[in-house]
Amino acid sequence: MNRVSSVYLASYLLSLLGNAIAGVVLPLLVLQITGSVLATGAVAVASALPAAVAGLVMGVVIDKINRRTASVITDVVSALSIAALPLVDATVGLALGWFVLFAVIGSFGDVPGMTAREAMIPGIVRAGRMGAERLLGLRESLGAVVMLVGPAAGAALIAVFDGVTVLWVTAATSAAAAAVTMLIPREAGAIPVAEDGPQRVVLRDGWHTLVRSPFLLTTTLISVGLVVVLAGFQALVLPVYFTLEQRPEMLGLVLSSLAVGLLIGGGTYAAAGARGPRRAWFLTGMLITIAGFGAMATLAGPWFVLGAAALVGLGNGLFGSLMGVLMVERIPDATRGRVMGLQNSIITLAPAIGMGGTAVLVDQSGARTGAVVLAVVWLVTGVVALGVRALRDLEPHPGPEAELVR
Repeated sequence: MNRVSSVYLASYLLSLLGNAIAGVVLPLLVLQITGSVLATGAVAVASALPAAVAGLVMGVVIDKINRRTASVITDVVSALSIAALPLVDATVGLALGWFVLFAVIGSFGDVPGMTAREAMIPGIVRAGRMGAERLLGLRESLGAVVMLVGPAAGAALIAVFDGVTVLWVTAATSAAAAAVTMLIPREAGAIPVAEDGPQRVVLRDGWHTLVRSPFLLTTTLISVGLVVVLAGFQALVLPVYFTLEQRPEMLGLVLSSLAVGLLIGGGTYAAAGARGPRRAWFLTGMLITIAGFGAMATLAGPWFVLGAAALVGLGNGLFGSLMGVLMVERIPDATRGRVMGLQNSIITLAPAIGMGGTAVLVDQSGARTGAVVLAVVWLVTGVVALGVRALRDLEPHPGPEAELVR
């Protein structure tokens, strides 16, 4: 593997690991200090909207400056927003307001950081001399490894150290991601200059590119549908189901099962994704996820649900890696930051839709009804995705990137 590709994947792994550990530590710390479950939820809600707005605004910045530089800056912002918490605790003491403040500040590192790292992929492919299929497949696999290791690492650190001390580890992980990103050649993050010279970069260009492209619009809706359904299952349906089954300890295994499937799917695509028709990869992945969510909706037994979660991860690893490759090929480089920033901002808000809608269903009709409705939502999404014209021809085409967006 080329050094550039290795460094890029290492920085991605470190950044994701920091977020995974923080996802375990911060809610526990807020609960410990405030003693309020409501306060814990308030911190998450308070950061969601700013994160979406930050993704939109920073998309413009990512299309103006070197994308390696943008990625470094966002990781530094994430590191500083976490490191500030133990400093405040050592001086004036932590309270809910400090958590909300630094969650909002940190939101300018999270979604924009994800966007900057994704926008850099074409440059990494060129500089690293690694096919996009292998790079994206490996990235999906690394994401699955972090899903398995990250929460466990966070829990282990909490068991050994107090929560405030663990925040230093989280901040150091984000800082390390920034340092490793600096090892990527600057030219890999450079924005190609159009033949007619530099263009004026405005926010609405990303929106126009997205809504005028049936391909980009469809793939964005697929991503939103997947996040909505997963959020509904993970946050409400499955917790209620495992509680009724008197097996609450198995809830944590669902994420592990999903990660194992994702690891296998991403690894398979990394190894063989460049071979065979892309439409076959897409069909296989979508059909597996439809089967997985359908099986999960039966709530036929705790171990059956875990197997269904693995199927969902496997299918997502296959078609999710392919979607990443297509984004590299079909989003014009000049608007890549704004388009991906818009997509990531929309996806950031999607879990609230899934959890809110599912909460009403579960409260009124029970977990089984909620599960069936979520499975039907994904079935409809999958059928539309399989039949829509914009996703029938997925093979690479010659010509400028702008001509590939259709």
